[in-house]
Amino acid sequence: MTRDRLERLGRKTAVITGAGSGLGRALALNLARDGWKIGVADVSLPGAECTLEMVCEAGGSGEVYRCDIRDSDAVSAMADHFFDEWGGVSLLINNVGIAVAGFVGDAEISEWQRIMDVNLMGTVNGCHTFVPRMKRQGGGYIINIASSAGITNLPEMGPCNMTKAGVISLSETLRMELTCDRIGVTVGCPTFFDTNLINDMSCTNEFQSDFARSAFSNAKVTPDDVAAAIIRGARKGRLYVMPQFAAKWTWALKRLSPPLWFNSVALGYRLGIARGFIMWMSRHGWV
Repeated sequence: MTRDRLERLGRKTAVITGAGSGLGRALALNLARDGWKIGVADVSLPGAECTLEMVCEAGGSGEVYRCDIRDSDAVSAMADHFFDEWGGVSLLINNVGIAVAGFVGDAEISEWQRIMDVNLMGTVNGCHTFVPRMKRQGGGYIINIASSAGITNLPEMGPCNMTKAGVISLSETLRMELTCDRIGVTVGCPTFFDTNLINDMSCTNEFQSDFARSAFSNAKVTPDDVAAAIIRGARKGRLYVMPQFAAKWTWALKRLSPPLWFNSVALGYRLGIARGFIMWMSRHGWV
């Protein structure tokens, strides 16, 4: 039987950012059902407090911690708090993310900066502060939540693609750097699923907004499904976890023939059929 990579330190303590709703909450509840103690970190206290109540009802325990992951000093203070108060943290899940859509040149520079601060630097801040402490305690595990967008790099999603590709690259780097320190790394790469990411999504045209709403609302998997797949993959020590079939087949196609992948998508846009095709796929829950 494969050894559980998340519990090799003998303790069940986790800090999850963005745990006040959506996937972060689902990840917290998944672990809570197995008796984990959860540091529910979020910039919104009401949502975090609601998650903690659900964690306790599910059989776990923990506490709420307000943290803006864009602030490296605040993330460092959060790490100090949990390592000092709990005597160690076995698992860090960097989960916070936002979405920005738009062609390069259309999306405002301020939006590029906003998504970099949250998606990419927020994850960097978490890794930068927790990794040294995990080394000192003798090991641990890190799960970074990226997206299939960081692999497929579809048009009109440049800001998302760039930041999520960065999270994937960071995770790959950490996987090699931390093996000798007994710190495991997994990166989750889901496609669309029913979450609140759409609520503050920035788009530059109506199609992007309509597509996103269709893709999120017609998704065939739930946050619980995605969370379960990611935790299951981490327990097995997998680097990449792609919960949905759409993520798996697009990744396989791109690896098989990158020119075929890029040229096919470009041809679809040149012929004016790409938008109609991906909208049709979104309505059937295939993205």
